[in-house]
This record gives sequence, C-alpha cells and structure tokens, in this order.
Amino acid sequence: MKGGLQFLKNFFSNQGQYVLVSLLLGKICAFLSSLFIIKLLPENDFGVMSIVAALFAAFASCTGLGSYQSLLRFGAVAESDVLKQKLSSYLLIKGFIYQIILTVIFLGCSFFYIKKYEDIFWIFLFFSIRFVGFYFFYFIQSELRINNKNREFAKVNNVVNVLGLIILLILTYFFQLKGYLIAIALTPFLSLFWLKLYDISKPKLPSFFDSKEIWRYAIHTSGTTILSDALFSVDIILLGFLLNENAVAGYKVAILIPSNVTFLALAFMQSDFPVLAKNYTNKIFLKNYISGYYKLFIPVCLGIFVVCAPLSKMILKLLFKEIYSDNYLLFIVFIFTFLMNILFRNLYGNLLSAVGKMSLNTQCSLFSLILLIVLAFILVPHFGILGMAISLCVTLLCSGFILAYFFHKYLKELK
Repeated sequence: MKGGLQFLKNFFSNQGQYVLVSLLLGKICAFLSSLFIIKLLPENDFGVMSIVAALFAAFASCTGLGSYQSLLRFGAVAESDVLKQKLSSYLLIKGFIYQIILTVIFLGCSFFYIKKYEDIFWIFLFFSIRFVGFYFFYFIQSELRINNKNREFAKVNNVVNVLGLIILLILTYFFQLKGYLIAIALTPFLSLFWLKLYDISKPKLPSFFDSKEIWRYAIHTSGTTILSDALFSVDIILLGFLLNENAVAGYKVAILIPSNVTFLALAFMQSDFPVLAKNYTNKIFLKNYISGYYKLFIPVCLGIFVVCAPLSKMILKLLFKEIYSDNYLLFIVFIFTFLMNILFRNLYGNLLSAVGKMSLNTQCSLFSLILLIVLAFILVPHFGILGMAISLCVTLLCSGFILAYFFHKYLKELK
C-alpha cells in the first residue's frame, strides 16, 4: 500500500493530474462531437464524411512518419536543453517533409471515390488540411513532454479539444457540412500558439543521436499504432462478415465502457514516459516503477471488477436500451479483459517503447492481429459474439504476457 501511495505521489509531483484531466476531457469532447454531428448533419453527408474519416484515422496513425514519437523518446534521453532544441529543429523539418508526402498520398485516395461521390474531393481536401494540423499538434505535445511541461501539455489539449468542439458545433449548426469541414480543418492549428521555432534554416542532427536509430524507432512506432488500431477494428469487421449487424450492435455496446477504463493507466504512462525514457538503463528505477504501478493498479482493477461485474446487467440497461442488457456476460468478459490489459499490455508495451524496444511492440501487434483473426474464425461460428469476446480476451492476454516476458528479459540484461 505504501508503494502505491508513493507511486501516486510521484505522479502528482510530475503534474500527471493535468494529463489525466486533459485526457478525460478529450474523451468527453470526442463523444459529444460524435453525438452532435450525427444529429446535425444530414444522413447522406454524415455517411460520406464517415468514409473519409475512417481512411483519415488510418493515415493519422503515421503522422510525420512517427517523427513526433521519436522526439518524445530521444528528446527525453538528451543530456541538455541544447540537444533537445537541436533534435526538435531536425525532426520538425524532416518530419514535415514526410508529412507532406503522406498528405499528398491521402488526398490522392480521393480519386478512387470521385465517380461514386461527386463532392468527396472537397471533403478529402479539408481532412488533408486537418492532417497537416495534426502534425504540428502532435509535435508540440511531444516537445512539451520532453521538457517536463505536463501542465502546458494539458493546456494545449484542453484548448484544442474544448475550443475545437465549440467552433465545430457553431459552424456545423449554421453551415452544415461546409461548417463542419472548416472547423475540423482549423482546430489542430490552434496548437501553433505553443510552437517554439529554433534555428530551422539548416536542421542538423547532433552527433549524440543516431539518425538510423531515430527513424527506425519512428517507423516501428507508426507500424505498431496502425496494427493496434487494426486490432480494435478487425473484430467488428469479422463479426459483420461471420454474423450480422445485430451482433455488431450488441458487441459495440458491450465493449464501449470496458474499453475506456484503460485511459486511467494511459494517463500515468503518458505523464511518466519522458522520465521512463531518461532512466531506460536504470534497472533499480524500472523495477521500482513496476512495483509501484502494481501496488496502485491491482487494488484499483480489483475494485472496478468487483463493482462492475455484479452490476453489469443493470449498467447496460440503465445506460443503453433494455435489449442490450442480455449481453451482460460479454460486458463481464470485456471488463476482465481490459483490466488485465492495464496490468500487462498497457504497462509493458509502454515500457518497451520508453526503453527503445519499439520493434518488439510492432512484432507483438502483428502476431496479435493474426491470432485474433484465427481465433475468431474458430470460436465465432460456435459461440457467436461471445466467441469474439473470448477471442479478443485471449489475444490481449497473450500479447500482454509476451510483452511482459520481453521487458523482463531486457531488465535481466541490464547491469
């Protein structure tokens, strides 16, 4: 218990509470945005926009080819502020070049849809502007975090999310789809008020860093993000293929709340990432961090499960329609799955990322995707949507155990 309280104390001393509130606020804003847009936009406009948004989500996973993630990892281990500034200047320009290439490719995808949806090019164009804005938004977040400015990091998030939501609602209400597109395109650029420009005329990587290692890490981070996103969408795709739309609806409702309980652990990992990266060779520090993490989150996870499992049927009935309350067993499986995710996959995946072993995350994500597909084809025909829930549970547990194994192997190799 004492270790858990110390872990919590370190979290607050690192201004982690601002990150926690910011992430929670971001989730609320995203939910409200989706809710209002469904009501404000005509069905056909919402449908076409959803097609572009789905493709945008895939491209957003590799914003700047992962350069902002490399800034976070390698900026945290930089020995001085001067090195951090030079690394920031180098990655800002190099990453922006890759961002422009990715944006052109994204915009080019519109030509596959133009014949079927005549105005879709303009939707792609505004999402392309948003894509560029995301690059600066993510870059600024990373720069603030490597300088241990979690409070400023939270402020940027809050401004972009809250002010962005207000702008989106006003413009969409008065101008429908055009207003929505203008709002989403401009919102990420609000973060530019926090952009610090150093000497970017001739960005040169300091000899302290290895450019191949930096870009290898960046590419693996992008690959891992894409594969992880695919992992949490392929289950829906497979259910639609193997069963029907009613099964998909029941599954989506049952997983909605459990899948969001992980934000608490992610807030801790986000705020602590630079500190973890800086101490990537400190065996005692890493061991103590894991110990403190477990002393805090094991009781938290047990408490959530003890409360939610017996009340699962009532929760589904109260928050959703009564018809969905029959899926209470799914809800229990998902609560167990994502709480275990907090204790293994979230923890060790982020730790491996912090110590520079991103390639292991990529390999594990690819394995997880394949395993989920195989298990789904075996279990879903026999057990329906419960089979898919079990498939996801086994997949996430296996990947969590694998990541834990590789991280403890890394710890053993440290002197």
